[in-house]
Amino acid sequence: MIEVKGLTKRYGERTAIDQLTFHANKGEVVGFLGPNGAGKTTTMRILTGYMPPSEGEGKVAGFDLLTQGLEVRKRVGYLPESVPLYPEMTVMQYLDFMAELRQIPNRQDRVDEVMEMIRIADRADSYIGNLSKGLRQRVGLAQALLHKPEVLIMDEPMDGLDPQQQIEVKRLIREIGKEHTVMLSTHILAHAQELADRVIIIKGGKIVAEDTPERLSAQRAGGGRIYLEVAGDGAGLAEQLGRLPGLGQVRAVSDGNFEIDTLPGADVRGAIAQTVVNGGWQLLELRRDAATLEQVFIELTAGEVEAPAGAAAAEPVAEEEGDAHA
Repeated sequence: MIEVKGLTKRYGERTAIDQLTFHANKGEVVGFLGPNGAGKTTTMRILTGYMPPSEGEGKVAGFDLLTQGLEVRKRVGYLPESVPLYPEMTVMQYLDFMAELRQIPNRQDRVDEVMEMIRIADRADSYIGNLSKGLRQRVGLAQALLHKPEVLIMDEPMDGLDPQQQIEVKRLIREIGKEHTVMLSTHILAHAQELADRVIIIKGGKIVAEDTPERLSAQRAGGGRIYLEVAGDGAGLAEQLGRLPGLGQVRAVSDGNFEIDTLPGADVRGAIAQTVVNGGWQLLELRRDAATLEQVFIELTAGEVEAPAGAAAAEPVAEEEGDAHA
């Protein structure tokens, strides 16, 4: 599991993450979301033992980030956004090399097992430099899983994968998430909504929301849109609905079909239904368009500005991450 309190990282005068406090339990998939420059990668690097925080404390798999970094690294699998690979090695050579570094017993059996799991066994003798981006991503995921980590941290795990490969990786993440702790960052919010038991959204290095995707969507859906259908042409209904409190614009999109904008703070479906019935119209359909995780994300992170290039350069480059976790 992951548990951090007051996690802060500064690069000179710039604060990349500011007093982050959150947890991720065993048997849970947590989506870690935010716009570019929000602090996601910095947080993941700290959690994998690659760099220390400026302030705060935390434990990963029961071991202290500050005083037991080596034990943390033994129990964490990490897939960075830019996977550090050796292009002159074959897939088999690379995974065997990584297994040897991790001192995995019966490493050849484990390498074969992981290649079958990730479905790259047919490319065992291919040179990594000749692989497509999607295949290199799968090789990176294979190395992250070699030592059967208790905690798996992934930065953009579906980057470069085709739709079929995405389905396979999502299946794998669900399986791993049943017994292990999984933390993933992705810009494809539909994947986070589909996979994550809980999501953490950060903006400007601070947490702005944390809950299940369903509850977050429900909380933001107080203001939204309602679709209404009545029998007949619904003549005069729009005018009556327009008198109800808590409603915005009422639009007749076709005979008997209406789109109704609602204001935050109240559920007006009961009042709409009562108005329809009392007015003598036959109600055929009344449904609210629930906010998607993408809509919630856009609302919560509106106005976020990416870090300037000079500030980003203060962070270690992605290729160096692989050296720390080899």
